[in-house]
Amino acid sequence: MARDASDSSIVESRDQLIAEIASGSKPESAFRIGTEHEKFGFNIADLSPVPYEGPRGIERILRLMEGLLGWQPIEDRGLIIGLVDPVGGGAISLEPGGQFELSGAPLETIHQTCREIHAHLAQVRECAEPLGVGFLGLGASPIWSLAETPVMPKSRYEIMSRYMPKVGTRGLDMMFRTCTVQVNLDFSSEADMVKKMRVSLALQPVATALFANSPFLDNRANGLLDNRAEIWRDTDNQRSGLIPFVFDEGFGFEAYVDWALDVPMYFVKRGGMYHDVAGQSFRDLLAGRLLGLPGERATLSDWNNHLTTLFPDVRLKKYIEMRGADAGPWRTLTALPAVWVGLLYDGSALDAAWDLVKDWTAEERQALRDGVPKTALATPFRGGTVRDIARQMVEIARSGLVARARLNADGHDESVYLEPLREIVASGRTPAERLLGEYETSWNRDIGEVFRRYAY
Repeated sequence: MARDASDSSIVESRDQLIAEIASGSKPESAFRIGTEHEKFGFNIADLSPVPYEGPRGIERILRLMEGLLGWQPIEDRGLIIGLVDPVGGGAISLEPGGQFELSGAPLETIHQTCREIHAHLAQVRECAEPLGVGFLGLGASPIWSLAETPVMPKSRYEIMSRYMPKVGTRGLDMMFRTCTVQVNLDFSSEADMVKKMRVSLALQPVATALFANSPFLDNRANGLLDNRAEIWRDTDNQRSGLIPFVFDEGFGFEAYVDWALDVPMYFVKRGGMYHDVAGQSFRDLLAGRLLGLPGERATLSDWNNHLTTLFPDVRLKKYIEMRGADAGPWRTLTALPAVWVGLLYDGSALDAAWDLVKDWTAEERQALRDGVPKTALATPFRGGTVRDIARQMVEIARSGLVARARLNADGHDESVYLEPLREIVASGRTPAERLLGEYETSWNRDIGEVFRRYAY
């Protein structure tokens, strides 16, 4: 996330929070696609991580990007921590360990997303390569320990770093050593939101399996195909996971708000100051009795910032965020929005996806989430495997993209971006398994080869 919300309107009631999320509803003609992707920076000469400061650091790259793009800088205590495009709506931000993120502009087609990704990666190379810096798309940092990983100077991350070890064993790994690709999509009504949330949560482990691309951690292959997904299984289970209440009868905006109100806060921002209130209740802030800031009242900024600190596999704000996939090669950066747009933005495809998952039990959904970090597409399910579900999922998405009929200049619809996933399903081999195959053969078990061969 690039920049905190900045609406100081006082929240008078819980109903106002419900209305705030509901206000994201929009006609289908206004639906957009927002793609986010993260990558690890590394020094090409020795494969070491890139620090924030210094003549070849992240700060320098951000300043060069500022000059190249003309975007506005985002600062925290006088230090640049991101850039924002005031016209198009895109942004560049830093994750805690220096992961470089593009939060893409809201676009109409995946063809536009493809152009955006290519332009961004070219711009990053233009600024970083003269400094001897490269970038790698992988779900988890393959060789650096947590102690070796740099720390970015963002106030919110300092608060999170202190709190994470109190609520899980892998929170710092999540913050500093993982990268993802996500897509943000719209809903037209409460009923549309509910259906999309349920389909997305049920199928999110299948997406995790398809995009599994993190078989290395701490400079070894540790038997997992998706270390990022495994790390999320014990980060902070009060604010992450499959949030099974979404499948309860009567779920809607109100139920999500009630859940969010009960997830402990991290911080309250006033002016440029982040106040550490980690573990305290948003309900108390709403009532003006927060122990950490007695007398302060909740603002819409506080609420929208709080929503960004919830980490379920599918997150609801004024739009829906798909959060289950590893970062990877550039082709997967368009495949991720393609599969979800295909599933969710065509009515017939959404109906077919719901038919696929509607009788799955909470226990089955959780078993998928728990199993795919290790076995990905080979994870057992109802007498078959996740690969069987993935095949149906990708074909439903293909039908949805064909029906959307958004053509590029060559006359191709958006289903062309599903080709990497169709190849994965056909072969049964995830990106992680291909990396492991190379590691055992042509790499001579040197994990550093992943930087040399797969940098953007």
